[in-house]
Amino acid sequence: MLRSLAGMALVAAAATTLLAAPANASATSTATVESTAARPQLIRTKLSFGRCKDTCQIKVRITNISRKTLFSVKLNARLTINGRNVGTCYDSVGTIRARKVRNASCTIRTATLDRYWNTWLDGDLRSFNKYARTSVSYRYYR
Repeated sequence: MLRSLAGMALVAAAATTLLAAPANASATSTATVESTAARPQLIRTKLSFGRCKDTCQIKVRITNISRKTLFSVKLNARLTINGRNVGTCYDSVGTIRARKVRNASCTIRTATLDRYWNTWLDGDLRSFNKYARTSVSYRYYR
């Protein structure tokens, strides 16, 4: 019983020191790398589509849920139609103050997307299922 409590105290102390490090600090040890991946995110995102035919507009609402100002916020989006990658886009959002919201959008215009849309119009495709994966990166300072 004593050993397990002592081990838990060491783990808790290590976790406390890891959480005190800023998110953009580079990790050197394996324990640090594993702990930084488990950190909670400071943002929430909500995705919506604009016009999505031969060009597709992806709109993302980014909410900063922390008490820290986020700097260098960037959005990357990848669009797939029927499980096939048709294009990517990115947008530089800028700074988001604590507890505030910013909207970002990017437009995908590729020959592959145009080809899929024309095939859909011709009736050769049964469905035109669009799906977007988004990734938002940011930096913050203590």
